[in-house]
Amino acid sequence: MSQPGPVRAINHAGSAADQTAARAVVRHHAQLAAGVRRRVEALLHLVDGGYLLKAEDARRDLLAYLHGEVLPHAAAEEVALYPSAAAVPAGNLLVQGMTAEHVVLTALVAEVSGTSSLVRAAAAARALDAMFVTHLAKENDLVLPLLTAAPEVSLAEILAGMHELLGADDEIAAGSSAAERPAGGCGGESCGCGVDQTATTALPLGVDRRLDVREVEHEQRHELVLSTVAALLPGDAVVLVASHAPRPVLAEIGDRFGAQIDAQWLQSGPAVWQIRLERVAEPA
Repeated sequence: MSQPGPVRAINHAGSAADQTAARAVVRHHAQLAAGVRRRVEALLHLVDGGYLLKAEDARRDLLAYLHGEVLPHAAAEEVALYPSAAAVPAGNLLVQGMTAEHVVLTALVAEVSGTSSLVRAAAAARALDAMFVTHLAKENDLVLPLLTAAPEVSLAEILAGMHELLGADDEIAAGSSAAERPAGGCGGESCGCGVDQTATTALPLGVDRRLDVREVEHEQRHELVLSTVAALLPGDAVVLVASHAPRPVLAEIGDRFGAQIDAQWLQSGPAVWQIRLERVAEPA
C-alpha cells in the first residue's frame, strides 16, 4: 500500500504559517480516516459474526459520523480549498477529479443508509472507506502542496477558523508554536492486563488503513488483529489502535509471523496507542 508523505510533500515552499496550516489539515485527515475506519471495521465485524442488532447500531454510528464529520469536511473543501486550487495553473483538472470523488463519496453514504441489507451496507461502507483513504492521500500529496507552493495563496488565511477542515484542536494548534501546545505525558497508570503504559510523543500519522480495537469485545480482539495481519500483502500496512499498549498481541504476531511483520510504534499513550504493522516485501 502506498503511503502518503504529507510532511515531506508540504515542506518545500510556502510561509511558516501556511506550513503549519497544511500540517493541521493533514492531522485532521488522519483523524477522519481513523474515525471512518474504526466504524467500518466494527460494522464489518458485527455483520460477519451475525450480530445483526449490534450491526444496525454500528451502521447508525457510522452514518452519524459520516454526516456529522466527513460530509461537512468535503463541503468545506469545495468552498474554501478547491476554488483556490482550481485557480492555480495545472490545478483545475485536479479539482474536477477531487470534486467528482465527493459525488461518489456522497452516493456511497446514501447506499450505506438506504439499503435494507446489512451485508450490502457493510460492502458499501468498505468501498467508502477505501475510496476515502485514497481521496485523503491525494489531498495530502497533491492539493496541499499545490496551494502551499502558490505565492498568491495564503493557506493559513483560507483555513482561519475552519473547524471542518482543521478539527477543533487544530484551530488553535495551527496558530501556535510547538512550545505553546500542551505536552504529552503518561499518568503512570496501567491497564487491566498489567502492561505498563509508557507515554511518548505522538509521531505524525498518515492515512494507512486503521484497525481500531478499542470498542471490540476483549475476547475477540486478538483474533481480529491476527486475521487482519495475516491478510496483509507484502508492502501493505495497517495501524493498530488500542486503549493500552497491546504487547500481548504483538508478541503473538511475532511468534506467528516473525520477521515478516515490521512493527513501528507511532503513539504510546497516554490515552491511545498506535502501532503500524507492515508486511515486509519479500526479496526479489
